[in-house]
Order: sequence, then structure tokens, then C-alpha cells
Amino acid sequence: MFDAAARHLNFRHAADELNLTQGAVAQQIRRLESDLGFQLFTRKARGLALTDLGKKYHKPISRALGMINDATKKLKPRNSTITLSMTPSFASKWLVPRLSSFSDAHPNIDVQTIADEGLASFQSDGVDLAIRQGLPPFSKELNAALLAPLDLCAVCSPGYAKNLGPNLQLEDFTTLQLIQDSHNIWDSLFEDADLSAQTRMLQFNQTTLAIDAAANGQGIALAPRILLTVEFEHGRLIDIWRDTRSNQGGYYIVYPLKIESKPARDQFIEWALSEVENTKWPK
Repeated sequence: MFDAAARHLNFRHAADELNLTQGAVAQQIRRLESDLGFQLFTRKARGLALTDLGKKYHKPISRALGMINDATKKLKPRNSTITLSMTPSFASKWLVPRLSSFSDAHPNIDVQTIADEGLASFQSDGVDLAIRQGLPPFSKELNAALLAPLDLCAVCSPGYAKNLGPNLQLEDFTTLQLIQDSHNIWDSLFEDADLSAQTRMLQFNQTTLAIDAAANGQGIALAPRILLTVEFEHGRLIDIWRDTRSNQGGYYIVYPLKIESKPARDQFIEWALSEVENTKWPK
């Protein structure tokens, strides 16, 4: 209490720091001065001033409290930090809605996210792990764990779906308003099936924008199922068709093979895999 008053030179400010009343602080200081037999503060109209004896008394007390604080910090576990790299769409549609769940389960792990389409180098950028869409095999220098298969879904808003027929086939989509991202998957689907779109597509450079456009009733988007969970849960999108082609690839967690084990990184991987495994998908 004396240290707080000596630092602030104001009983009210010291009381605010200690969550006490100003009167309680002043009373304790008077009691300390009585026990010591000398005055620690000179009371002024606008605050306090340490007496010469008060200054001499405060210096060793301040050092001692500093040593106690340092010792306490060394005993407390330090927060670990992990740096994640992923595409902006994956970050916004999958990670961000779930990040509080990870923070609640692992309060001592700080997560830094780099949302970028570029590949992580793992050396110069300080990235601990990346989540990327692709097909194995990956580099021999990387560990890779499948987070979720791509499982492409054609989706639209419930309102838009009211004007569509049941049991849609791929050829039915050629005359509908389609929404496409930079992966151009509608084009590749039609090309593989020797079909061509009869209407002009809405084109976006990010999957998340295509998903949002579909949720706003602007057409039908084709997106990985893992990016659609929040929209499904809130009823903003419904699944009207599924790409059943084999070997679509998926989302993989990748990290360097030769870098030593990092508990925070491993705990994030375990959490992410569990999140996907426990996801409840609409029937």
C-alpha cells in the first residue's frame, strides 16, 4: 500500500490501483507512520510528497517488490505463440468463427494468423503451420495431415432454391445463375462433362465472396463443404448438389518435418482435427 501511494503520490490513485477506498489507504499510511515513528509523506493541497525519510524507505521496498514480481513471473507459465498461415477464405469462414473455442481450451496459447494466398516458407516468415487446399503428395520436407476432404457442394439461399426443380443434375446448372471464384471449378466441371454454361457467371477472386453472394440470393456457388458450416448452421445456405468426382483433394495441415516438436502447434492440430470430426453436417 505504501509503495502504491509513493508511486502515485496520491491516495485516491493508489486506492484505485488497489481497489480500496481512499480513506482505507490514508488510514493504513497513518498507522504505518505511527509504527515507524516518523512521517513518510507531506500532505499537500494537490496530492502528496515523500519526505526525505520516505524516499529512503521507498527505494529498498520498491526493489524488494520488484524482485518478488520477477520471481512470480518466472513461476507462472509463459504464453506460447503459434503463427498460422491460411487463405483468407479459410480464415474467415472456418477459423474465425471457432477461434474462441480454441482460446477457451488453451488460454496460454496466443494465435497469430496470416491470411494470405501465398505459400508459407516456414523459415523466413516464422510460420509454424499452414492450412492449404491441395492434393498429396507434398514436399518430402513437410508433414501433412488431412483436415477435411474438399467435398464440393453447390449451394444457394433457401429463397433462391424455391425456384429450382428437385434432383438437379450437372447439366441443369448450365442455364442457371452461377457464382464462381478464382478456382473456376464450374468451368472445369462443365469441360469434363462436355457442357457449356448458357448464362454469364458472377466471378469473384475469393471463395468467401462467392459464398456470401450465394447467401444473398445472387445465384449458386460451388464451394468446399468445410467452408460452409456456419452458413448451413444459420440457414443462410442449403446444399442442392454434390460433386461426386473422386480425388478432389482436400484441406491439409502442413508443417516442417525437421523442426523440433512445438507443444502449442501440436495442440492446435489436435484441436482442429477434433473440430472437423465433431462437426454436425446437414442431412
